[in-house]
Amino acid sequence: MKKYPESEVWNKGSKTTTYYEDILKAAKERPEKHAKLMKVIHPEDMPWEECCHGKIKHVINDEMDAISKAMNLYMQEIPAGSKSGKHRHMAEEVIFVLEGRGYDLHWDVDMKLTDRYEWIVAEEPKRFDWEAGDLIVIPVNTVHQHFNADPDHPARIMSAINNVYKMLDFDDLEQIEPAPEQVK
Repeated sequence: MKKYPESEVWNKGSKTTTYYEDILKAAKERPEKHAKLMKVIHPEDMPWEECCHGKIKHVINDEMDAISKAMNLYMQEIPAGSKSGKHRHMAEEVIFVLEGRGYDLHWDVDMKLTDRYEWIVAEEPKRFDWEAGDLIVIPVNTVHQHFNADPDHPARIMSAINNVYKMLDFDDLEQIEPAPEQVK
């Protein structure tokens, strides 16, 4: 029988590990660990964050001690007559408008692949008007920004984004412009 070259080298080395045993141990410990994680998250357990995207309240986030790790959900308050930060991310996002009225600007993005990814953002955005009760869908990799059209009242939106891309290490998030209130 003819030997393949890899058959002569595949078993070289003396490094050892316990990867498989570690997986078994983690699987055995998972029920006890999950029993300690939050299944109901009360408003006081939902942290606020002032960040470059604006003022957001994390309802569920994979960094919280909650059972869900597959998605992030946050509420964002956009001040009267203001706007959110402008950003782009690989994952699809859905946004429910809780209160207020405004519009989104979405810039389509093409990709050029050479020895690296190059994002080519459309020069002109598409405008989408929204009001309380509407659902906004942000397609994969779309540059987007939310604008509150009411000069007297804040708008509140609830954003859900899945973490599959993050879990696969494809969580490409790019902040292009900060919310005006966050410029220091």
